[in-house]
Amino acid sequence: MPVTCSDLSASLAQALAFAQAHECPWPRDPAAVLPPGAAPWGVHHEDPAPYNRLRGPVHARGPQSGVLWQRGHELAAWGEPDRSDLTFSVAKTYLALLAGIARREGLLPDLHRSVAEQLPGIGFDGSHNRRISWAMPLEQTSEWEGECFGLPDQVDRWRKVAQDPRPAGGPKGGARPLQPPGRYWEYNDVRINQLALALLHLLRRPLPEVFLNEILRPLGGGEGFAWRGYDDAWVELPGLGPVQSVPGGTHWGGGVSVSARDQARVGQLLLDGGAHGGRQILPRDWVSALSEPCAIAPFYGRLVWLNRDGRSFPAASTQAFFMMGAGGHVVWVEPAWQSVLVLRWFDGTRLPALLQRFAAVLAPEPQDRD
Repeated sequence: MPVTCSDLSASLAQALAFAQAHECPWPRDPAAVLPPGAAPWGVHHEDPAPYNRLRGPVHARGPQSGVLWQRGHELAAWGEPDRSDLTFSVAKTYLALLAGIARREGLLPDLHRSVAEQLPGIGFDGSHNRRISWAMPLEQTSEWEGECFGLPDQVDRWRKVAQDPRPAGGPKGGARPLQPPGRYWEYNDVRINQLALALLHLLRRPLPEVFLNEILRPLGGGEGFAWRGYDDAWVELPGLGPVQSVPGGTHWGGGVSVSARDQARVGQLLLDGGAHGGRQILPRDWVSALSEPCAIAPFYGRLVWLNRDGRSFPAASTQAFFMMGAGGHVVWVEPAWQSVLVLRWFDGTRLPALLQRFAAVLAPEPQDRD
């Protein structure tokens, strides 16, 4: 699809050209036979056996794509912005938004309440896990111990991702000693999947249905949206029968497929304090709290990445927050400049250079970045 822009300035044209010139090196077809030395599709292959395989469906991807909005107006769209495509761990932030819907509906009045106290018998019982509050998995500090749909929490211990400023502490999947809940921050997927299971039991509705009907459709989006689970991730909910629990990413398959424009709609909703069209979709205080730093990991909020020190994402303001996913998926929400940038299938090693180019478009004067 050709680039469309309301006002294609030279600096914006340069940013878009740089983005499209640096597509993620993964093959477009997950089932493609790879030539020697080629980057494989996905991240599951980095896990220790037998967990280095897909457990849910995936599909072919589109080209490097994206959209740029400022003050609610689209400045640029390129690639295939309306294509519903996998977005990996951007879905983690969507779980935080679903928790906001639960808060709005009076189902989550106290984030410091034990999950086990509110929802006994779903995997938060026992002397260690019963100390986990709702706030902890939303900040990735739960230290939940167990197995979620055949995946043990240990497979994600010592997890290291590019945005984590700390050095790797050990091999992924190693026997790192657990810390008391709330005392250790670790990026992970198994514990996030356990949070998704808890939200399913709390909301008592399939999470894809809630996200579509309570968030995307009120924003005017939702075309082609899907949120799929692992093949064996089905649970019985009293009165509802079997319901599929969905993961907070596509690490082992499944996950959210959504368009770049719908991602921008969600980013704009957060810029607008959770309100749209005269309706408060998400509680305003919940949206504000998303970007409050975690006490023991100030580079992270409630399932979003932060930039409070100005060093995590040097091109952004210190107010900015990010939804990030493997495969080069980025949603940059920038309150300082009232903008949302969505990137799909971008080469993450070039991200700092690309964000610098877009910053020059959005805030040409360096003093505007504080």
